[in-house]
Amino acid sequence: MKKVLTVAGSDSGGGAGIQADIKTMTVNGVFAMSVITALTAQNTLGVQGIFEVTPEFVALQLDSIFADLRPDAVKIGMVSSAEIAETVAERLSFYKAENIVVDPVMVSTSGARLIKEDAVSALKKYLFPVAKVLTPNIPEAEVLCGMDIGNEDEMEKAAAEIGERYSAAVLLKGGHFVNDANDLLYSEGKLTWFRGRRIDNPNTHGTGCTLSSAIASNIAKGCPMEEAVSRAKEYISGALSAMLDLGAGSGPMDHGFALRTDPGKA
Repeated sequence: MKKVLTVAGSDSGGGAGIQADIKTMTVNGVFAMSVITALTAQNTLGVQGIFEVTPEFVALQLDSIFADLRPDAVKIGMVSSAEIAETVAERLSFYKAENIVVDPVMVSTSGARLIKEDAVSALKKYLFPVAKVLTPNIPEAEVLCGMDIGNEDEMEKAAAEIGERYSAAVLLKGGHFVNDANDLLYSEGKLTWFRGRRIDNPNTHGTGCTLSSAIASNIAKGCPMEEAVSRAKEYISGALSAMLDLGAGSGPMDHGFALRTDPGKA
């Protein structure tokens, strides 16, 4: 069985972060491992508090994993400080980690800021250069490339600029403001659109975490980039279409929908 490591924050509500990553990886047929960068007090209504793990303990978690259970892919989510970003990049570089998917988490679905100002610069300086693929949404891509994105032409320009700047593939997620779930992949100089349908489900908490974890899982299993993205989008569409409705706010998706509709198949 292929092994995938998630480096991210814990979501006490279970819909995003480490919890969503582990569910997604398990259902997508890989063995999930975790390095926790922060604890959050969180539910469907928002984020009530964040408690950071020390950089030293983040490094110790990474050392423990790589000493015994070397991952076939790594997904990086919430990295809330510059010190943690630098630590994660240094350890991954030391171990020559491969197939790194970076989801540049900056704000939660509810709008709560999850990352310090200096951490944005640290992401770009330390983590983006080791990434195989970056998965920003529209607001995050605007921060990264310094331009407004309001249509598909601007999405193409932004994805190519970010990809060339960091020598990585870029999956620019178009669900924010621009279109109906049409995502754009820039990889090795090629632009590929993944046309999706808008699923009328208000419960979208953890979609970014889930998509990036599904991509990492499929890359670990040997899928080419385009296939990994296509499979990940199909999985997240299924999780949204299951129409799980929990909590009073923006609730989680049904990560295990396939286990109930067809036991043993994901």
